[in-house]
Amino acid sequence: MKLIKHILFITFLVSSLTQAQVKFEVKVSKNKLGINERLRVDFEMNKDGDNFNPPDFANFTVVGGPNQSVSNSWVNGKRSYSKTYSYFLSPKKRGAFILNQATIVIDGQTYKTSPVRITVTAAVDKPKDPNDPNYIADANIHLVAEVSNSKPYLNQAITVVYKLYVSPNTGVSNWREVDNPRFNDFWSQNIDIKGLKVENGTYKGEDYRYVVLRRTVLYPQKIGKLNIEPLSLDITVDVPTNRRDIFGGRLMKQVHKRVSAGNRSINVKPLPETGKPIDFTGAVGDFDFRVTTSKTELNATESLQAKVEVFGRGNLKLFELPKITVPSSLEVYEPEKSDKIRTTIRGMQGERAESYTIVPQFKGKYPIPSISFSYFDTRTESYRRLFSKEIIIDVLEGPSNNITTSQSPSGINKLQVLSANNQFAYIKTKTRFIPKRSEYFFRSKLFWSSLLLPLLAIPLAIIIRRKKAIRDADFVGNRKRKADKLAKKYLSEAKKSLGKKEAFYVALEKALHNYLKAKLSIETSDFSKEKITELLDDRKVEESVISEFLMILKSCELARYTPFTNVEMKLDYNKAAKTISIVDKQIR
Repeated sequence: MKLIKHILFITFLVSSLTQAQVKFEVKVSKNKLGINERLRVDFEMNKDGDNFNPPDFANFTVVGGPNQSVSNSWVNGKRSYSKTYSYFLSPKKRGAFILNQATIVIDGQTYKTSPVRITVTAAVDKPKDPNDPNYIADANIHLVAEVSNSKPYLNQAITVVYKLYVSPNTGVSNWREVDNPRFNDFWSQNIDIKGLKVENGTYKGEDYRYVVLRRTVLYPQKIGKLNIEPLSLDITVDVPTNRRDIFGGRLMKQVHKRVSAGNRSINVKPLPETGKPIDFTGAVGDFDFRVTTSKTELNATESLQAKVEVFGRGNLKLFELPKITVPSSLEVYEPEKSDKIRTTIRGMQGERAESYTIVPQFKGKYPIPSISFSYFDTRTESYRRLFSKEIIIDVLEGPSNNITTSQSPSGINKLQVLSANNQFAYIKTKTRFIPKRSEYFFRSKLFWSSLLLPLLAIPLAIIIRRKKAIRDADFVGNRKRKADKLAKKYLSEAKKSLGKKEAFYVALEKALHNYLKAKLSIETSDFSKEKITELLDDRKVEESVISEFLMILKSCELARYTPFTNVEMKLDYNKAAKTISIVDKQIR
């Protein structure tokens, strides 16, 4: 009898321990899949827990989940519990990957799943079931990248247009970009699309609807075979099913699909060496060129503006303008740049200009010699060279400077300055007489003004003094006003250009350089991140402030290649004003 009792007790104990055992495991729909397939991962447990932490899914994109399901039942007095977290994953690339462990805390103890090895192969052919919603989506949705020219010259504009084609019997209710192309070997500019417009077209000979999602203008910066990375989208597709509503119309089902435009390659041709002008600086397109002056007659010490302009269509932002040369008797200042360039679907067009301020010192006639500008014409596939006209500057009045024609060390001939014929040009030859009038000071307007103004100035001085005392005590306000004053002094031009990306970042970079010139006595030729860091560090500026200053300069450099919004420009402007104020306070 005792033996039977012991056996029953041991059986009950083993059963209790089995029921109390915690299980936490991972299950996958498959261990090997194609890159165009999806993977389902389930994390199951037989007892509820807290702080569930999934793996990072580093080589996959989570397209669904976590979806949570709970099952709780009683059978013959025995409780059965199950809880599952489900994820749907899309692989990012081919290869063998490990799904790391997931963790959860149950009854104060941490449980982990086992790692799972997943192999991703090349795309596989899916079963072509006409009634399968995924097959219908694959067959009726296409993302295409259309390249305007697959064999451009170096620095010749090409256009990439991304179109999403949708067949008439399906629809797209939502989409998002999951992988944006990086144009590493190109100068790129996205063309804004205001509102998506659905148009009718054909895809492989069949009628489709399509919408243009993105237009991008590219200027290749390297020769040879270059790769244009694909644009990838996750889209929600409405596909018809075999079920119908009460009116006989087909019911639609939503499925998720990833589409990619695929890689596109172009072969960039080098510019020919035959016939390349010596002054060629990389201009490619169709341009015109001129040099003009604001005036051709003036007096000594007055100023005029000489403007060098290149206008037309081509890579306007990617070459240097030719420099003017003038006789040594004309003082020339560094040019001011003014660009009016817009980027359209056909590339950059507009004009680039540099304005030189010229101040003659002596009387005479001075030539601004003809200069040339060369560019590669993509229409004729040949080089063209344009020349400006020689301009004579006639200085009418001023001191004479008798010099003979000589040759400077640079090899430029200097013309003789013509001396003045009239040696008495600055002696007045006419006299203007002013009538003399006697007026008594007593009881005059000046008398009463001198008497009353000091009395009125006393209360005004008291008010001003009180205002100044209040203002001096406002330390926070004074600090803000000082920052505003510095920002107004150095950043006024940048503030005027807010909203115009190119002009704003050129003005912002110029303002930062001018500030460093004023504070550190640094020349433009010495500008480098290492030099700026060294000088600011020597002047006891904090390392974090130096880093912020350099980050703003980096934003100015990246603005040429990266799209920036008005919000980002405003943030960069505020950062620059704040950083200049902090540097000015810390610098010693």
